[in-house]
Amino acid sequence: MTPSTDAEPAARQGPLHGLKIIELAGLGPGPWCGMLLSDLGAEVLRIDRPSAVGALRTDLGASNGRQPAFVNDRGRRSVAVDLKHPDGVDTVLRLVERADALLEGNRPGVTERLGVGPEDCLARNPRLVYGRATGWGQDGPLSRTAGHDLNYLSLSGLLAAMGPAGGPPAIPLNLLGDYAGGGLMLAMGLLAALWEARGSGRGQVVDAAMVDGIALLGGVFYGQRQVGMHGLERGTNMLDGGAPFYTVYETADGGWMAVGAIEAAFFAELLDVLGLEPELADIQWDRTQWPRVRTRLAAVFGTRTRMEWEAAFAGREACTTPVLDLDEALRHEHARARHSFVPVDGVLQPAPAPRFSRTPGAVQGPAVPAGANTSRALIDWGFDPPDIDALRATGAIL
Repeated sequence: MTPSTDAEPAARQGPLHGLKIIELAGLGPGPWCGMLLSDLGAEVLRIDRPSAVGALRTDLGASNGRQPAFVNDRGRRSVAVDLKHPDGVDTVLRLVERADALLEGNRPGVTERLGVGPEDCLARNPRLVYGRATGWGQDGPLSRTAGHDLNYLSLSGLLAAMGPAGGPPAIPLNLLGDYAGGGLMLAMGLLAALWEARGSGRGQVVDAAMVDGIALLGGVFYGQRQVGMHGLERGTNMLDGGAPFYTVYETADGGWMAVGAIEAAFFAELLDVLGLEPELADIQWDRTQWPRVRTRLAAVFGTRTRMEWEAAFAGREACTTPVLDLDEALRHEHARARHSFVPVDGVLQPAPAPRFSRTPGAVQGPAVPAGANTSRALIDWGFDPPDIDALRATGAIL
């Protein structure tokens, strides 16, 4: 189902209601940040390239015509503007005059060359917060080098710390770089700068580099390493799967159970459910005994199916849970009770987070094809119909 291209925008809700944000379309952290802000009530207007008009955007290829599958673009309207056309540049700068913030995810120097860099935009709107999401940051020897989430993670030292003992580093999807280290840090930076601008009346540039965000996320491990609490060998430390009480175990049917029984009371409960001798609790923190304890636990977990273990641990304080796949997670009773996934045009998507008691956020609408709302959105942002006709005639907008 393709959303109506010129429908009136629905009434927005959420704690960011009233904020107006421009998003220069990109991939990864930028769109995800735009989704977060939209979910919480901000009006985010996406600027797409004319070459993308009518296309259903995905970061990872075709969506088989199921446009809501690209969750990151939900809740925003799209305007197609040619930033290589002088009237297209002026169109964006006119939008900037009415915006509180702008976010972009290009390599350093790209928006400056286009004429919509920080100096250009702040000249039009001194209160504007200009957010930039990149992998390497705006300066440094790698700042203009190509890269992806995995590359930024690899230079952080944290990729080398994840994975099984004796095996290769484990790839944590693109959760840590693109989304946590990039998009989430950008959203936090934008909101912090917007708060400051309320008092100072002055905007500023937010440089959200994934290498910085990833490093911040891993702060505790850098600290532990420097005082000798975290070894360099993967799968030998407390939180990387090395500890028998913080790892995953295979079940009789090929499923997996996740064990996070760090505290003594939880570990004792784990042993009780498994039918193992309580004395094993006395050597919980003896690293020389971890391989032996792991072998004992693995043997017991291998005697029952995942469903049987799930039933055995139900109601027990052992911090032990089944490892669900993406389909099972949508159907889990806790997710259903909290409405953690909501339908958008027939496709289940994660609900907005975090939650607010008085001003809850909401999915403000499905993802739309590039350029779907050009005329209506420009009118709502202060353009007159004759202006829009003239811009369309010159090819500055589509």
